[in-house]
Amino acid sequence: MPLQKLIFRPGINKEATDYANEGGWFNSNLVRFRKGLPEKIGGWVKAGSNSFQSTARALHAWVDLAGTKYLGLGTTWKYYVVEGDVYSDITPIRATTTNGIVFAATNGSSTITATDSDHGAVTGDFVTISGAASLGGNITAGVLNKEYQINSVPTLNTFTFVATATANASDSGNGGSGADAAYQINVGLDVYVPSTGWGADYWGAGTFGSVSALTATNQLRIWSHDNFGEDLLINARGAGVFYWDESNGSNNRAVALSDLSGANLTPTLALQVMVSDIDRHVICFGANPLNAGGTARTEALDPMFIAWSDQENVEEWEPLPTNTAGSFRLSAGSAIVGAIRSRQETLIWTDTSLYSMTFVGQPFTFSVNLVNEGVGLVGPNAMVNTPKGVFWMDKKGFYTYTGQIQELPCSVTEYVFSDLNQIQSYQIFGFVNKAFDEVGWFYCSASSTFPDRYVTYNYEENVWMIGELSRTCWLDEGIFSEPKATESINDVGYIYNHETGVDNDDAAMTNVFIESSDFDLGEGDDFQSISRLIPDIKFNGDADTGADGQTLDIVLKRRNFPGESLTTALTTACTSVTTKVNTRVRGRQAVLRIQSNDTDTSAVGMSFRLGATRIDVQPDGKR
Repeated sequence: MPLQKLIFRPGINKEATDYANEGGWFNSNLVRFRKGLPEKIGGWVKAGSNSFQSTARALHAWVDLAGTKYLGLGTTWKYYVVEGDVYSDITPIRATTTNGIVFAATNGSSTITATDSDHGAVTGDFVTISGAASLGGNITAGVLNKEYQINSVPTLNTFTFVATATANASDSGNGGSGADAAYQINVGLDVYVPSTGWGADYWGAGTFGSVSALTATNQLRIWSHDNFGEDLLINARGAGVFYWDESNGSNNRAVALSDLSGANLTPTLALQVMVSDIDRHVICFGANPLNAGGTARTEALDPMFIAWSDQENVEEWEPLPTNTAGSFRLSAGSAIVGAIRSRQETLIWTDTSLYSMTFVGQPFTFSVNLVNEGVGLVGPNAMVNTPKGVFWMDKKGFYTYTGQIQELPCSVTEYVFSDLNQIQSYQIFGFVNKAFDEVGWFYCSASSTFPDRYVTYNYEENVWMIGELSRTCWLDEGIFSEPKATESINDVGYIYNHETGVDNDDAAMTNVFIESSDFDLGEGDDFQSISRLIPDIKFNGDADTGADGQTLDIVLKRRNFPGESLTTALTTACTSVTTKVNTRVRGRQAVLRIQSNDTDTSAVGMSFRLGATRIDVQPDGKR
């Protein structure tokens, strides 16, 4: 009987049963398809030795007029401008106090209580203290005069922080007649809170059982940002809009747009900020509108309101006959979820609809048209722009826009959406990897409150892939030569360069595998016996490892009926010089699995690409 060649259809299909998907792949992790064949994805290394604080939610790259490459990085606590491996904290200052803070210490404790009338801080905020004097003992001026993170807010007029020294009995002073403080903007949360009520605000806010409105301080912290020339605009979703002037240097913080010299009626709240394409208007989505008299901005954010500045002018926002500033309110939906620049238009999603915004010039400046009502966006970062159009994720499916909306046929829809933490959908981050014609989404599985899985679509080959990888945001290659992504553990985060090799910079990529659906042995009627297996695997890896030492596991599983549990019949190591594997496997159906041998150090520095494995199958009776 001739050898049975195992060539499976590209892509992962989890919509059918294991048996109905015969001839296809059913599951995978850290594997992609290229030219129809599965291979291990590229590895990653840390972009530098320095880290950032908390969880990153946004990355933006740009170049100044001198050619310096910058990376904007927004986290739950901070906003950084990264140059090389240097992280400059440009988080805006919310408020300052002069000669207004006094301190109290307790003998044997490093916790300091600060008193500052109506300070406005929340737990987790950062404050920089200056001008303080020694408390008389271990809590010296040098201990007090630095940046601290607030660890509790007992009252509206007090907060505590943990000093770098422990107080002794001599620490009884108040730090002089009063110290100065600079409070950074309030921090947000690492998780999304779906509604108001108990637990929807920071610890200690309000009275017991009180209801809390959703604000930028008690919600998932998401940043939007864009460069205005060589300068930077940033916005914490639901909070203020800020401007960083590159010419002032990295040691200077971003300032509120309204504090710029010449600022006129600038929005003070927004859900997202963007600079339009060639016409260069600054656009705020979900801004606070002008009052009835048009003389000031309201204090409340309108989640469906769009405002834009005068052309080439970040400071002028008052609509006048002599400029192109203006505004528009959308009607379909209840809130703007996100917006993205596309080819000659800006696409805007509400929770239920998609709009197209195009520049038309005076007197209207922009034309806003409803494209579709009924398809929204699952989260503010769940859309990506690619050479093949815009792709995004809705609450129940995947879509693309190339002038018209099309739903993407997806072979893993049920797998993704049946195990998706819908409450944490605002953490979903869409990514594009142009070098491999891929778009994808990092998302939280049903049991997780942080992104721990991904789903990827190859838009050239129309195949889907799935896997497990913890990444909170992504930036494709462009200004920088490799894609960049972020991961944080215990509020310490790193930027990683992806597609840099075959493994990560710590160890081998673990749990790399691809597994087929059930396939019949012979015709599937009688029992068959597999006496040998001939692998077809291309190994690539580090020269010092040597091709002969790179090892994969080949696993054969068998069963006799679709409803029967799979039994592992063979697990054998395979190298580039393995010609055949002798085996004794008997059954009606079989499954092929290729996986990295995680217990073998030879797997470090190794990648693989699968071809057409063959098996020698012989009849073995009916029972």
